[in-house]
Amino acid sequence: MKPKKDKVALVIVDVQKGFLEEAKMIKEKHGHAYLYDRLVQVTIPNIKKLLDFFRENKLPVVHAVIGSYRTDGKDRSPVQSRPGWNYSLQIIGTSSQEEVDELRPLKDEIVVYKTTDSALNGTSLGHILRWMGIEHVVVTGIVTDQCVAGTVRDLADWGFIVYVVEDATAAISQEYHEMELRIINQIYAKVVSTEEIIEDLK
Repeated sequence: MKPKKDKVALVIVDVQKGFLEEAKMIKEKHGHAYLYDRLVQVTIPNIKKLLDFFRENKLPVVHAVIGSYRTDGKDRSPVQSRPGWNYSLQIIGTSSQEEVDELRPLKDEIVVYKTTDSALNGTSLGHILRWMGIEHVVVTGIVTDQCVAGTVRDLADWGFIVYVVEDATAAISQEYHEMELRIINQIYAKVVSTEEIIEDLK
């Protein structure tokens, strides 16, 4: 099924400066280059391409970003506050918490601050999309097997038709990225490319 142009929204998940810097540090200090290189060379350029298309066609855009109101992070969900890979303290208003410059929101675009993996759990995003008459949601961002996947599953449970853009998402490794896409494809979402979505919406 192709997305309906008058019923579609773009959701960008967690493409924030702090995470890009963390990926760069992992590359420089530990020699693990995959995530940073994919973000810079593939994921962010393709999200920008989709963002430009949605803006040019006056289609709704949602920016879902991790953001704590408290500087001690006590407003985060447990999964975001435990030590480990998923640990993240991004305080609203700091440079680290902002989206990367290429994707920063315009005045009319919706920004959802979340302290969970899913962009719907603990936010009003599901209601906002319904109030706007949205039926089809195009999901991009990072990371594929965590916040992207959590958002996709919740969108599907809410009854939205979901499209995950393979070349506008990324995980810590190609293996994790491909594995998660295989799991969610056809069950929770349709996995597509940037060019496919743009062509379907023309």
